[in-house]
Amino acid sequence: MTATNPAATPYNTQTPALPELWTMAEVASLMRRTRSGVDKLRARDPNFPKPLKDGDNRRSRIYFVRSEIEAYLSARLEAREVA
Repeated sequence: MTATNPAATPYNTQTPALPELWTMAEVASLMRRTRSGVDKLRARDPNFPKPLKDGDNRRSRIYFVRSEIEAYLSARLEAREVA
């Protein structure tokens, strides 16, 4: 009978990959805007990705899912080329 080595078994084979999160500062830097400029864009454009809030406080940090931001920017570029 052979013994199995539990350390050799990867634990994360069943765990789905979590999305990469960006802070407001990272999104603003990527878009070459200020943080308030991103806030204005969020208020003006209903298609802008919704953030994830880290807490209930109004000053809690917010995060954006990287793939959603990239998809949003790609859609805007495609719309520009169609017009």
